[in-house]
Order: sequence, then structure tokens, then C-alpha cells
Amino acid sequence: MDYLSQLNDLLPTSSRLLSNSPGFLGQLAFSLKDAVTILCAAVSIPMTGFGSPNKEAPSEVPFYGRSPPVYPSPIANGTTSEQWAAAYEQARALVAQMTVEEMVNITHGWPGPCVGNTGEVPRLNIPSLCFYDGPDGLRGQEFVSAFPAGIHVAATFDKDLMHSYGRALGDEFYGRGVNIALGPVAGPLGRIARGGRNWEGLSNDPYLAGVGLGAITRGIQEAGVIATPKHWLLNEQEFRRRWSSEGDAISSNVDDRALHELYVFPFMDALREGAGAIMCSYQRANHSYACQNSKLLNGILKTELGFEGFVVSDWDGQMSGVASANAGLDLVMPNAGFWGVKLSQAVNNGSVTEERITDMATRILAPWFYLHQETGYPPTAIFSSEEKHAPVDVQAEHAELIKEIGAAGIVLVKNVNGTLPFKKPRFLCIYGYDATVKAVPWTNPDRYGGGYEVNWGWDILNGTLVTAGGSGSTTPPYVISPFQALQERVSKDRGVLRWDFYSEDPETPYVNTDACLVFINAYAGESFDRTTLADEFSDRLVLNVAAKCASTIVVVHSAGIRTVDAWINHPNITAVLFAGLPGQESGNSLVSILYGDVNPSGRLPYTVAKKQSDYGALLNSTISSGYFAEDNFVEGLYIDYRAFDKDGIKPRFEFGFGLSYTTFAYDGLSTSLMSTITGDSTLTEFPNPDVPIVQGGHPELWNIVAVVHCTLTNSGNREGSEVAQLYVGIPSEDGEADTPVRQLRGFSRVGPLAPGEKRTVVFELTRRDLSAWDVVAQQWRLRRGEYKVWVGASSRDLRLDGSVVI
Repeated sequence: MDYLSQLNDLLPTSSRLLSNSPGFLGQLAFSLKDAVTILCAAVSIPMTGFGSPNKEAPSEVPFYGRSPPVYPSPIANGTTSEQWAAAYEQARALVAQMTVEEMVNITHGWPGPCVGNTGEVPRLNIPSLCFYDGPDGLRGQEFVSAFPAGIHVAATFDKDLMHSYGRALGDEFYGRGVNIALGPVAGPLGRIARGGRNWEGLSNDPYLAGVGLGAITRGIQEAGVIATPKHWLLNEQEFRRRWSSEGDAISSNVDDRALHELYVFPFMDALREGAGAIMCSYQRANHSYACQNSKLLNGILKTELGFEGFVVSDWDGQMSGVASANAGLDLVMPNAGFWGVKLSQAVNNGSVTEERITDMATRILAPWFYLHQETGYPPTAIFSSEEKHAPVDVQAEHAELIKEIGAAGIVLVKNVNGTLPFKKPRFLCIYGYDATVKAVPWTNPDRYGGGYEVNWGWDILNGTLVTAGGSGSTTPPYVISPFQALQERVSKDRGVLRWDFYSEDPETPYVNTDACLVFINAYAGESFDRTTLADEFSDRLVLNVAAKCASTIVVVHSAGIRTVDAWINHPNITAVLFAGLPGQESGNSLVSILYGDVNPSGRLPYTVAKKQSDYGALLNSTISSGYFAEDNFVEGLYIDYRAFDKDGIKPRFEFGFGLSYTTFAYDGLSTSLMSTITGDSTLTEFPNPDVPIVQGGHPELWNIVAVVHCTLTNSGNREGSEVAQLYVGIPSEDGEADTPVRQLRGFSRVGPLAPGEKRTVVFELTRRDLSAWDVVAQQWRLRRGEYKVWVGASSRDLRLDGSVVI
């Protein structure tokens, strides 16, 4: 037992070994001879900046133990697969030749061209590994693509497009010599409606987010690049996500069941697909910082889920030295943080074992071998905008994929009397700031629209919105605006356009126009949470245009939920589209939908309420003025549509909703247990404890337990695709309603289908899909009873129902 690290963990952060938190001088002296004598001394100088200059920070001792300690950090061994085993054999052989100082050298960041650069070991031909943003494309570079944002990809409900997206991203990172891509994102999951970074993720439903996270991870790594699913875990708001003069970062306090069934759930898919790295988050979890939280890192990630790769801190997210090393952090970015020479000293004095530092180094190198980056990897080609260099063009034919995903993620939510698709209009009026490109978008060369220095607190972007703000933003090679694409289309038809990108109340009415299009947006970004889900200027603009135009079409580009009840029922508003964050081909994607070249099939990856207050306590980030800020996840499993179902609130547009230019009929539902098909009657409540854990969790969690079939028919008169959705009701226990009435557990984008064409849809339900987390057994459990099954077009448009009994 490592008594030294346990004692260290019991001390306040300000007094822990190797701690140099701002405002503190902490020195901890240990003598641990023959495991008999423990000598500890700690001195804390008053902290300036917390309240008055002479006020000391309060003690954190009362919060200890709220996140259970799990030690020691598991040693990875590569037993998940033959590919991992081979990688570990190579990594162990190389690490065996390294000194402690060389191992320490690769566990932290160094100056270099990338946003993160590991140390080198030249004598062993270990290069500096390059980390780079972001989840939607190479930020701040030239001749790279700006892909749609994660929330837009999720709106496609298309597993194949998600995988193609990941592969294209990976190809671009590979072509620029980036070893580790900092994405994809499933944290934040999107618990808070106004969360500033929800747009980076893949919806607030864990199943949809998991499918996307797994498919994108697989695509990135098929290109030879290490994926880094992030942020592990519970970074659900931007307010006080970091330590500051106000005190510690917010603590996300969550129960064990919600932790697993909501927030861990999507990461399991990425791990199963072989993710080589995981990024831990800034905030605390149950009062322990995420990058030194032994329960999250050692207990869940490395033990329950068998993670073979390395854990990297979010940038400057490390908050301790010995504590973070022993809790499972493997690599700190972007500099030495609390490690460097101090980590060498900690190993030499026994505070961190040689076994732990060896495992850290081995975990860092194993994914490098796993994806065969040790030979023939392209040289790093990352440059600043002020650095003269030859072009390194990695765009390939990705614009076509971006355009396809852009169209597939557009959600049509209103369409009166067939307003859309257009039937070759000759006269269109274009209104709104979002119709054209921002006049001065490159004040920050790394971020389209603006960087942290200017965009903090924005509600809208004064220009068409194709990406949002922060480290996940993109640097488009160009932007096809809606106005540009519409002008090209109308000019081919020898039509007429009139436009006003500025006025709140355009003056001139054009009575001969076929339609008026109003373009608005809703912005969000890293470092701040949104203050509203609807801005008054945009709402007034829409109403003013609708008052003068009998056929007004509203297009909303948004970084998340945008409420529309200020104008949605206006009789002159005949069509509304949620156009998301579609990337560089924005206008082309939109026009393909408007003109019917593509039949819309996008679905909402969140619930749009009638009024903001309908989100209740999950509308805003938790505001805490205390030193130890807290956010209590008292809602448990009930977020987004689960909460609306539980509370009986009718949304404006429910999760999974979206219209088409055709109609679809559902029939022929059938359900069956695999045990009835195979004759196997050994379906147990828990997975077999004798089967070893592999990366992604117990392998039996992925076994197919039940199969659902139905028939889908295009009952309309246009070709189109439908997103069939499967929802499951897991039985509650002891007569208590302890489980959401229904949860998404399958989806399939079917088509395109010609009018009258039928297709059989098959949903396969795994053990994990039908299990609930048992907090006593600490395992996924198949409950006995009747599992209700629904298939339909959204979470509330349920066309078929049935059940399976276990």
C-alpha cells in the first residue's frame, strides 16, 4: 500500500507535495522509513485574492472522501486485442531502456509548433508527439477544411456519415503530421440548456452521443491518428470551470448511477473503438479535480473500462503533482505543470513509484505503436499565420462530404402547405445579418469570427454562423454564405434578388416576391455560458419581416437550442429550418435543401421548449459564490427529453423531431430475444465475472440480447430518407419509477426510398442497451421484467409499440 500518497491525498491542495498553487507556498516533508514513521509538516501562507488580502482560504478537509479513493493506478497490459498486445510489447521494450528522467521527459509538454508537444528521447528515436485542435478541423491552419460541428453531425442521425466525418478529419490531421487529434467530444454531454460548449458535443442523449463518439473515433484512428475523446468527465458548464481568485472550480456532484448511465456511457463506445487517449477535464467531480480524481481515472476509466491508452490533462488543467500522478494522470499539457524535475524527485523519494512512472511512459508510447506511427509518419507541418512556408494542402475532396453532412444535419421544423421545396422562384428577398459573411472575421487568425479576446458573452455572430467559439472553432479556407449560394441559384434562373443584411425593420416591401428568407443565429463559445436561448433583436427582425411578407422562411444557424415561440405561430411564417453549424459549405448545403435537391432528413439532437423556463433548473449554469463552488446533479437521469417526459411538459419541438418533403408509414413491429433464437437460456442478470475486462468494459455488454424489426414505407410522392428511432422503457424496481419512461436505444437513417418503396429496419439491442447500473453490485444489470419498445419518427411521434420480457 502506498501510505505516502494516501497521506498526501488527505492534505489540503495548498499543502500537498509538489503543489505550487497561486498565492500559496506549500512544502510537505515526509519521512517514511520502514513504513513505521510518518512525519508531516505543512505551512500555508494567507492567500491574496480570495476576499480580502489577509483572508485565508477555507479548509477543504470536510469534502474529502466524497469522491471515493481508488488506488493504485492500474498497470496497462495490452490484453484487449492482438493489436494492443503487439503495441505493448514494443512499448515495454522501449521503455525498459529509458531512465527515469527520460520517462519523465515524455510525460509533459514542451515548447513547439503544436498546441501540445511531448518531450523527445533522441537516443531511442522517440520524437516529440504533436497534439492539435480541434474536434471539427485543424484550427489556425491554411489549406485545411472547416467541418460541421459535432452537434450538427449528431443531427444527421447517420452512423455512416459520422464515420466518414471522422475518417476525413483523421486524414487531414495525418497529412499535417499531427499525432494526436484533440477530439471528438461527448463532454459536455449537454445537461445545461445554455451550456457554452454543447455545440462541440454530439447531443445530450448518451446513446446518440455514444454512437457518434465511437464512429468518429474509429474514423480518426483508421487514418492513423490517435483520437482523444474529451472531456472526462462532468464538465457541463463554463462558469467557474477553472480555479480562480474566487476559489476552487465548480464541483459537479453526481450520483453513481447517473454518472454511469449518462456521462460515462458515450465514452464506452469510443473506448471500444480503440481510442488511444482521453482528455480529463478542468472542474472538480464530487469535490476532487477531474485530472486527479482517482475514482474517475483509476476506478472507472482504467479498471471498469480497461483503458489501454494515456490520460492527458486539459491545458493547464493539472492541479497537483504527486496526487495527479497516483490518481491516474499520465501526461500534462502544455508544459511541465507540477511535474518535470519535481516528478523525478517524487519517483526518487518514493512518493510516486517507479512502476507508476513506467506505466505512464508505456501508456504514452503504446498508442504510438498501436497506430504504427513509429515508421513513415508525415513530418509535422503546423505553422503560424506569420510564418512563411510552402502550402501543405490536406483538403482533398472533403468539401463534398462537408456539403453532404451540412445538408443532412439541417432540420426542417415547419413547412406550411408545401412552401418548401422551392419551385423555381424568380424573386426572393434576403434579410438578416446571418445571410452573408462577417465583414471582419479574421481579427484572430486562429478562429473564424473572433477569439476569446473579443467574443466573450456574444449572443449572436454578426455574419453567417458556420462554427462557434473557442478551442473547438475552425479556420475555413472559404465560407459559402447562404446569400452567395442563393444568388448563384437565382441568377441561373434569371431571377431577381433584393437584400438587407443590416436593418432590424427593412423598410421597402416587395409585393411581387415569391418568398422572404430571414437569417438569424445563436452564438456560443468556450469560456462562457449563454445568457439566453433567444435574442430580442433577431426576434424583432423576424416579426418585422413577417408583417410585410406573406411567405416568410426563417433559417436559424445555432450553437445549440434556440427557442422560437416569439414568432413560430405567425401566420406569414410558412417554413422554418434549424440549420445548425454546417461548416464551410453552409450556403450550398442549405440551397440543396431549399430547392429540393436533397430531401431534409435531419433530426433535432435536443428538445426545443416553448419557453426557456421549461428547462427548469437545467436552463442555466449553477452560479456559486462560495470558495468551494458546487453544482448538484439532483435531477439524476432526467435531462432533456427525459425531464420533459417526467414532468409532463409539452415541448415546441421534441428530441428527434424533423420534417420531410415526403411521408413515411411504419408497420410490422416484431421483437425477439436472442435466447429464443439461439436456444440459449443462460441470460444472466450480470455479465460473467470470470471474463476479463477489455477496453470499453466487460465484453458481454456488447452482446446482442434482443432484435426489433419493422417495415418502413415511403408513403408520399417524393424520394426521401427517414430516421427511424427506437426507444426502450427499462422496467423500474420495487414499484418505484426510478428509470425514464423511455430512452433512445437505436436509430437508422433509412433511404433514400422512392415513393411506395419499402424497407425492413433492424434494431439490435445489446446487453448494455437494456441494462441499468447497479450501484450495489457496481455492475451493469439486466433487470427482470417487461421492457417496453417503441419505434417512431421522434421521441414523441411513436408509431409502433411492443415489448420483450427478460
